[in-house]
Amino acid sequence: MTTPEIPKPDPLKKFRPFVPENMEMKEFTLRAVLLGLVLCVVLGAANAYLGLRAGITIAATYPAAVISMAVIRARKGTLLEENIARTAGSIGESVAAGAVFTLPAFVLAKAWPSFRFADAYWKSTALMTVGSILGVLFVSLVRRGMVEDPDLPFPESVAASEIHKAGQSSAEAAKYLFWNVGVGGLVYILGSFGLFAADRNFNFSVGNLGRSQVRLGTLGTPNVLNAGGSSLVAAPSVSPAYLGVGYIIGLRLASLQFAGGVVAWGLMVPLIMFLMGPRIRDFIPAGTPGDWATMAAAVGRYVVRPIAVGGMMVGAAYTLYKMRNSLTSGLSRAFSDLQQTSGQREGVVRTERYMSFKVVFGLIASMFVLMCFLYVRLSGLLWPAILAAVVMIIVGFLFSTVSGSLVGMIGSSNNPISGLTLSTLIIAALLMVSLGVSGIKGVATVLAVAAVVCVSAAVAGELLQDFKVGYILGGTPRYIQIVELIAVVVASLVMYFPLMWLHEGNLRHGGLGFGDPLIPAPQAGLMATLALGIVGGDMPWPLVVVGVFMGIALIMMQVKSPMLVAVGMYLPLQTTAAIFLGGVFRSVGDWLAERRGYNPAQRARVENAGILTSSGLIVGEALLGLVWAGLQFIPSWQPPNHPPSIFQDPSYVVGGMIVLLGLTTLMIWLPLSSAGSPDEPAPPTAMM
Repeated sequence: MTTPEIPKPDPLKKFRPFVPENMEMKEFTLRAVLLGLVLCVVLGAANAYLGLRAGITIAATYPAAVISMAVIRARKGTLLEENIARTAGSIGESVAAGAVFTLPAFVLAKAWPSFRFADAYWKSTALMTVGSILGVLFVSLVRRGMVEDPDLPFPESVAASEIHKAGQSSAEAAKYLFWNVGVGGLVYILGSFGLFAADRNFNFSVGNLGRSQVRLGTLGTPNVLNAGGSSLVAAPSVSPAYLGVGYIIGLRLASLQFAGGVVAWGLMVPLIMFLMGPRIRDFIPAGTPGDWATMAAAVGRYVVRPIAVGGMMVGAAYTLYKMRNSLTSGLSRAFSDLQQTSGQREGVVRTERYMSFKVVFGLIASMFVLMCFLYVRLSGLLWPAILAAVVMIIVGFLFSTVSGSLVGMIGSSNNPISGLTLSTLIIAALLMVSLGVSGIKGVATVLAVAAVVCVSAAVAGELLQDFKVGYILGGTPRYIQIVELIAVVVASLVMYFPLMWLHEGNLRHGGLGFGDPLIPAPQAGLMATLALGIVGGDMPWPLVVVGVFMGIALIMMQVKSPMLVAVGMYLPLQTTAAIFLGGVFRSVGDWLAERRGYNPAQRARVENAGILTSSGLIVGEALLGLVWAGLQFIPSWQPPNHPPSIFQDPSYVVGGMIVLLGLTTLMIWLPLSSAGSPDEPAPPTAMM
């Protein structure tokens, strides 16, 4: 892997995978596939729960890697079998993310009468199946160029590959991973049980309410605007996973993302709160509590986020432009493969064997026909539905590619799938409006396009991450493609049920179902609002256009990734701040290694230990996060008994900061302590 922190490798030097390309090893076996499918369903269902409750999903790559390694090695299996099981097991999270971000929107927008089996199962399953299969096919067309791109660090792919390699190497390497799995899990679970507060918002005054003024004219003019108010800022989350991701991607990318959060919560929200003052209550959505913190949060959601969406639209276009050579190269290889004979394909080395592109293009054509029938059935319209299918194919391919690029930069945990889906939704809604389509049929068509693109982009990003792991380990791409197709179909068939269970269970307990405080489904609520707003002519276009011009300005300023800045505006500040801290920890460690005069061999050992330490922290929080999600299904854990808390009012300033200081010491000191003697030879590294 190439990171932003080290020089790029010699392009003339051929990369060598962990398992040599000429070595034959058990890989696509029944036990590996079955284990992967079980993990796919279980981890996908847990993430569906988290997505509805908190609006986030946890990357399943790490728990899938740890579990597959433990089970397969206990059965005397091979490294490549572990990779196949992890590949199948991790994709369920992506299908779940696409489902929870969009499917509840059909119910919230009244496009479906209910979410019961008869009203929603086949529709939900069809949308997920088409979207997930297209995601696999789209990214298969550009896999080679993106996986081999030296500018994409693939932080989570490197972490996952290190998990597998740690099981094959000495205990010295494995200890950095597995000890920190325990540390990351322990920190997460102690925070969940209330030993300390993992997050904290701080209110601060912006001007002086009743005294602050803005004079709109020369001195003495009566045109004076009474101003002043209060805003809030979030402290970094005490999250081993976020810190680990920041460490792996490095300070440069982490800083770009955090810059977006600073623009949103250090500039835009305080400025609006200052100028609007108490009058802000008259304009925020009805039912919003009147305290300043809640009003500032409403401004962030309903004003700043549409601006971020405009920035992401420009960032997406710019990302595609910068990737034009890789995309062209990948598509050229795809079309040239159509001319290959079966004998030529058999002569290719194992690590270069792909599913035939004739099959890929044939499946894409079949999915397009199926999509046309599906959209006609959902909307009751003919030509608008067919045109929507055409738009979905084009936009779906482009955004699937962008999703893969983002995963390569920041990992699937921080992939802004909902932002890409919002961009798709806007495009589809504008198309429906231009065709004169309105009412609930237009809304259903718009949401159907968004749902397929959302699932497609999520699956494409995760699959590209799996391709990268296979590239590092020496897996066979064709087997990875086949097992992913099997897994996404299985996940699509079952992912409806956890959503239905939570929705119907909430209704039976007197709740509202989707949109209830217990299962708010925030992204789906936003999708429904925007679909109804655009088709109904009530879209905040000025805010989106402001975001577009902001994105253009970032490009003109030669910002490396305008998309990352816009993503930082969209994500919670506590998330981007924690990732930024992780990047700072790595930068401090590199500075100390340089100051101590470590030679290249010592720096390689420090680098390996840092990657393994960060990987372990990510795995630990992911595993315990899924365990915590599973505990929520136990009736005795429901309110008022749940959650059991060590302290009724846990502290962030005291408890949280102590834990954060401990993680800081661990992530800087532990890698430096592994430098070893300058006379020892340099070890193989995770970097390429």
